[in-house]
Amino acid sequence: MVNTTKIGKKILIVGSGGREHALGWKLAQSPHVKKIYFTPGNGGTAEIGENIDITADNILGLLEFAKLNQIDLTVVGPEDPLSLGIVDEFQKADLAIFGPSKAAAKLESSKSWSSKFVEKYGIPAPRYKVFDSHQDAIKFVDSCNWGDLVIKADGLAAGKGVVLPSTKDEAKQTIVEMMREGKFKEAGRTVIIQERLRGMEISVIAICDGKDIKVMLPAKDHKRVNDEDEGLNTGGMGAYAPVPLLNKTMLDKIKKEILVPTVEGMISEKRPLVGVLYAGLMLTSSGPKVLEYNVRFGDPETQPQLVMLKSDLFEHLAACVEGKLKDEKITFFDGYAVTVVLASGGYPGFYTMGQLLHGLDQELPRDIVVFHAGTKLTQGQHFSVGGRVLSVTARGESLEKAVRQVYKVIDEGLVYFKSMHYRKDIARKALQPKK
Repeated sequence: MVNTTKIGKKILIVGSGGREHALGWKLAQSPHVKKIYFTPGNGGTAEIGENIDITADNILGLLEFAKLNQIDLTVVGPEDPLSLGIVDEFQKADLAIFGPSKAAAKLESSKSWSSKFVEKYGIPAPRYKVFDSHQDAIKFVDSCNWGDLVIKADGLAAGKGVVLPSTKDEAKQTIVEMMREGKFKEAGRTVIIQERLRGMEISVIAICDGKDIKVMLPAKDHKRVNDEDEGLNTGGMGAYAPVPLLNKTMLDKIKKEILVPTVEGMISEKRPLVGVLYAGLMLTSSGPKVLEYNVRFGDPETQPQLVMLKSDLFEHLAACVEGKLKDEKITFFDGYAVTVVLASGGYPGFYTMGQLLHGLDQELPRDIVVFHAGTKLTQGQHFSVGGRVLSVTARGESLEKAVRQVYKVIDEGLVYFKSMHYRKDIARKALQPKK
């Protein structure tokens, strides 16, 4: 156990999504935590803490609030404030904060930088090319013999800056939209073209104190908006943890060949990573390879991961901040957890807001937790104010039981809102018999 006399009691969680609600839900279970503030939070966080009307990218406003309210530990959810340097500013003010510096956050904020990083340190990853000119990128597509390609915006695009074109013409049109037409603004002015790998995509997420890591349960995200992985990419439509396919031998291999070299490489780059190391991996026939990095908890992966976490999250985060993670023991419940996101119809395109949410004031079945994302609490009622609205999470002794529980709640209409959309196949592939 870390020394929590200096860090503790008052917590500030930056962000407004399901990830932040899940972080607050788990931190509230710690005996060390007495008060939680969310900035700006959502309708669900308002019921376990206090929402403060400061946006996640208002670094000076967040800093001033933390000073005035004597916040003991700040936990940053989304990527934007990390890339803007919130950690650096808090550290200058001698305020404890969980997250990477602006320099370390470049592992996520620039895909071109991270692509060069994995190449430099021999970390397994797909072949890639970086382009600042759309004409050069189009010429490469015409001449490339890699097979199927992946087009990525270099900068942050809220999880939507990755396109998997099915033809070369579609790839070239994507390049024009990103680079010339500014679909993702400055984030897409530079693009990375990668060879498209085949296999199972998973998320392996660890917490880090700059030198040591502790790995959370591996998770499987479902990024496409529709069943069978069809439709547009989204911020994530559901997830489950752990991943049955990923045994201890494979996880040890990932830690040895990917996670540890990443941490050591960041030290060599003089950008030590304190916070979250999230490796988005493809399990290929030739072994696991890094598709991309994030430096914060996933959304929706955090929801099942924290429902499965048995030990004290506050102690783990505090240990990272204090550089004492090595001796921490992280424990998990037996079984599995599954999260299904309830989104507004039309997401990730145009969708209607202001829908009344039903069923949130009732007692739900045991081992079911509903996390809020795009919600607002108004005069005792919850309304939708975003694309991803709620995420229903179930824990079960088997993956099959967790899947059955989560869909029972949704399909029976225990929690619902008008014109909601959700995938009906979260974790289903993992339950299919292997051929």
